[in-house]
Amino acid sequence: MIVSQRKIRVLVVDDSAVARAFLTKGLAEAPNIEVVGYAINALDAKTKIKRLQPDVMTLDVEMPGTNGIDFLRQLLPENPLPVILVSSLNLRVFEALAAGAVDFVRKPDGEESRESFLRALAQKSTVASCAKVSPCRRSTIQPTAAAAPAPINLGRSGEKVDLDHTIIGLGASTGGTEATLEVLKRLPADIPGMVIVQHMPPGFTGMYAQRLNKLCAMEVREAKNGDEIHRGLALVAPADLQARVVRMGSRYTLSCQPGEKVSGHRPSVDALFTSMAETVKCHMVGIIMTGMGRDGASGLLEMRKAGAYTIGQDKDSCVVYGMPGVAQEIGAVMIQASCDNIASVLMQHLKTGK
Repeated sequence: MIVSQRKIRVLVVDDSAVARAFLTKGLAEAPNIEVVGYAINALDAKTKIKRLQPDVMTLDVEMPGTNGIDFLRQLLPENPLPVILVSSLNLRVFEALAAGAVDFVRKPDGEESRESFLRALAQKSTVASCAKVSPCRRSTIQPTAAAAPAPINLGRSGEKVDLDHTIIGLGASTGGTEATLEVLKRLPADIPGMVIVQHMPPGFTGMYAQRLNKLCAMEVREAKNGDEIHRGLALVAPADLQARVVRMGSRYTLSCQPGEKVSGHRPSVDALFTSMAETVKCHMVGIIMTGMGRDGASGLLEMRKAGAYTIGQDKDSCVVYGMPGVAQEIGAVMIQASCDNIASVLMQHLKTGK
């Protein structure tokens, strides 16, 4: 993915004068960013957006009057501007992502330096400037017994997949929180065991897993070290730990341990996929979805070489066609599909083996 050489024009929106000063000064120090102005609330931001024409907007989720979520729902259908959320540890960030925000950063606290926060915000702003904005995504409702996807019924073709001995790995980054949800909510409760790596700040993976668990038919939870991977369960790799599949006889568990970053990330999609390629002796599927960079591409290629069925999200449905684009280029992807169709492609494979 090629990022423009010109400076990225950023508008900062925050009701706190202290936060605005910190953000505008910090972002202005990034060599590729120009802070074109700031706004103190949603009404002010609407005026400034029209006048300043920013490339990216940073937005505080919690603001008096019109909050960040309602603001996004009003703004993006008419003006699909890439938005990076600046949020405390709050479940509402996922509502804002569902409303069309591209990504988010966690406000710095005692465990995170202001310097690392500003680096992350500048990097995400750079990525967002090239992202595809999808405003007002479809509402998601909790499936009921009648609305839940039907259980998997194997076809009568000669080649079948042993669903009790199949492991699915899924990796995503920018745009992936909602894209992964779109896939999982179309899958049945008895899906083979899944492991999900979504690049996310510490504290948010647990809340994200809880959200998926409420909206999807299968059980979804944040993984703990040593969790067994089994049918009907999707495990979300915890932030700041590397997640790798471990074989114990005929059983498979997930190791979640501290360690060096792999491909620039912890958890890393490459770390998960490579562990699957090296360890898993039963059938496996690898899915790579929207995200900046190339994390997961090499690991997915190793999975394909080891006999896995591999799926890549297509360019048109990606917020950022980085990770799946690289995977496609290096031959790691067997089939590409849109975000809305990945689940059906996966189900067809599980039913027929093709």
